[in-house]
Amino acid sequence: MGYAKILSVGLAGVAGHVVEVEADLAPGLPAVVISGLPDTALHEARDRVRAAIVNSGQKWPNRRITLNLLPATLPKYGSAFDLAIAAAVLAGSGELPPVALDATVILGELGLDGTVRPVRGTLPMVAAAARAGYPRVVVPAGNAAEAAVIPGVRVRAVDTLHRLVAHVRDGVPLLVPPGQSPAGDPGGPDLSDVAGQPLGRRALEIAAAGGHHLALLGPPGAGKTMLAERLPSILPELDDGAALEVTALHSIAGLLPPGGGLLRRPPFQAPHHTATVPALVGGGSGLARPGAVSLAHRGVLFLDEAPEFGKGALEALRQPLESGRVRVARTRGATEYPARSQLVLAANPCPCAKPSGDVDCECTPQARRRYLGRLSGPLLDRVDVQVGLMPVRAAELLQTGTPHESSAAVAARVVEARRAAADRWAATGHRVNAEVPGPHLRRPPWHLPARVTQELRRRLDTGSLSARGYDRVLRLSWTIADLDGRDRPDQHDIGEAIQLRTGEGT
Repeated sequence: MGYAKILSVGLAGVAGHVVEVEADLAPGLPAVVISGLPDTALHEARDRVRAAIVNSGQKWPNRRITLNLLPATLPKYGSAFDLAIAAAVLAGSGELPPVALDATVILGELGLDGTVRPVRGTLPMVAAAARAGYPRVVVPAGNAAEAAVIPGVRVRAVDTLHRLVAHVRDGVPLLVPPGQSPAGDPGGPDLSDVAGQPLGRRALEIAAAGGHHLALLGPPGAGKTMLAERLPSILPELDDGAALEVTALHSIAGLLPPGGGLLRRPPFQAPHHTATVPALVGGGSGLARPGAVSLAHRGVLFLDEAPEFGKGALEALRQPLESGRVRVARTRGATEYPARSQLVLAANPCPCAKPSGDVDCECTPQARRRYLGRLSGPLLDRVDVQVGLMPVRAAELLQTGTPHESSAAVAARVVEARRAAADRWAATGHRVNAEVPGPHLRRPPWHLPARVTQELRRRLDTGSLSARGYDRVLRLSWTIADLDGRDRPDQHDIGEAIQLRTGEGT
């Protein structure tokens, strides 16, 4: 009888859990039994592992093999346990000395020829191993770069099962991850490409400085999509904590570029208007996968032609926008993903969408109301900045004199405004003004004098602003003050915040 135990990691959402892969080899009718709540991919591992071992020149034990994955109450998903299962079987049969793999976490999917293939979610798996006190990790060569960004972990990589066997048995060195610089995109669209639209540029800068959601309404060609696509270019780079969160989510979704390190640029997600609810907020059979709102975490979720999205898909965004998290329940368990992204909505003012705007519009007032009515009041109430854009004029489009302000210049102001907000709210744990609870702004020492909020209070009393809208105008006014270098908002800041919130005068 032979027994061996190898460590691996299982994922539940973005949370990793160390899993003990046990192999017991006993006399009896040859068979392989896997226990520990495995999914279909894990059940199929029996055939993959057997073929990989034989095709790597090793002997498959002709015994009854029982594989158990602990803790047995935790559902196990995917093929990342293949390499650990193979190592446990070989160690249990005496082909490998198991002591050589003590306290080493092993991840990887096996091909039938013994190649070790990359797996999704390597970064959060390695992070879980580090938190559990296991600093030695073996990963597929294709995942080595992302695994190496976790501090305090000794990462080694394998491209074949034969290489792992040779290392354990004969001391052949494993692959060392190459030095990686943080992944980022220094290029991309620049705000200097946008002609005219001073109100749109101002709204974009305020949204970036305060982390506010944004709605852009205007005829085709006004620059709505161009502005939205350039929002990431004026957002600050992600700090270490945010970069790890974002990279882990993209690792789980299998969207990390080969050889990439930490994602430092805020992500940008622009799903098509036919996207379903699971595509937006997460879902799928078995373990729910992150949706676009989670893949845009710490970045931008752009919904172009927003009224064309399904009503259910739009309404499903309301809770994530408020809480910054998505919890998706399925029959095999619930999964939670972070979803603190900036929502940008773009919409034409009517179904005919004439480039001239209202001048040649053929839609009836009822058709216009019905079209924009697809964006429900409760959803728009969560959007701080709502502005209307006018068609671009020839003089603005063909301007050859002073160049338009670049993203770098705007980003410098955004960084300073965010630094002022972060210093002010440091004791509360909030990063940007959009995250600060409304009651906090209405209590000392942050409440504003009555003379400053006079117009805001009048609108609340007359019903033209909801209580949520009142708080969002306050947040906007703090962001405007931060951008202009003032320590507190004044009446002009409140007035501009009301205009941006209600779209009046646009």
